[in-house]
Amino acid sequence: MLFEEYLQELADSSQQVRTSRLTRLSHLSGDQLDAFSQRWPAIEVQRRQEVVGQLTELAKDNVELNFDCVFISCLEDRDASVRATAIRGLWEYEGCDLIEPLLRLLEKDEEDVDVRAEAALALGRFVLLSEYGSLRQRYFRRLESVLHRILNDPSQPDAVRARALEAVGACSSRSWVRHAIHQAYESTTKRLKISAIHAMGRSCDGRWLPLLFRELGSEDPEARYEAAVASGSIGDEAAVSYLAPLLQDEDPEVRSAAIVALGEIGGTEAKGLLLPLTDSDSPEVREAVRDALQEIDVGEDPSAFHFRS
Repeated sequence: MLFEEYLQELADSSQQVRTSRLTRLSHLSGDQLDAFSQRWPAIEVQRRQEVVGQLTELAKDNVELNFDCVFISCLEDRDASVRATAIRGLWEYEGCDLIEPLLRLLEKDEEDVDVRAEAALALGRFVLLSEYGSLRQRYFRRLESVLHRILNDPSQPDAVRARALEAVGACSSRSWVRHAIHQAYESTTKRLKISAIHAMGRSCDGRWLPLLFRELGSEDPEARYEAAVASGSIGDEAAVSYLAPLLQDEDPEVRSAAIVALGEIGGTEAKGLLLPLTDSDSPEVREAVRDALQEIDVGEDPSAFHFRS
């Protein structure tokens, strides 16, 4: 089947989308990408939503598939949900050419808050690249300026400011970022406080541990979950005793986060807490514990790594 014929089939909403054929949209370039870009806007909106959603799942399941060109094209889609899904589909894309489109969506997409929030969060990977020394300063200065302005503008939606804080959390060496995290943490707005806890983890900075230890005992399961994830990211063994009670938490997501965090932290104490759970009645807990123990073993002896069947 010629590519033009496939695009006609894709546009025909009377036919079911065939997942196996969506692979034809992988690694598009040249004339095929031009043909897709011309045909795509005329496809019915529900069909576009379905296709971009399936492409996102395919890309997660098969690393050999690459729909980046499709997702980048969809950043200009008329439908907000298509734009938001396209941003999520680009979660591994690290090309600097994505920074300006994301900044435009963050600043200019007045139609949908979710799109702006997704764009802010996606910019976080470029903040990380800057921290690793893999992003030129001129790019970082531009995105830092926009994220700073968004965070300092109380008229911005909480969801957008929260995601902007999560994105910039990795560079807490900057005083304004530390101040923004503190300010959000003390906020009466739950969404901002939760994102502040998340940003503490992204910073990998031990200065936040006293606050995280407090939140590990919070009555709010979302706060406990984020504090557990953050504690694992920071990786300080001082967190182990505070994580221990969460292994019996009533919330399964909190329990899972505590298991993962202990695996990331490692050490004899963490291992001792995890080993009894290998006989748990829950298959999910047993699998999470096996993964965490393997993480500890690899940390202690990299040669111990083996692929699980």
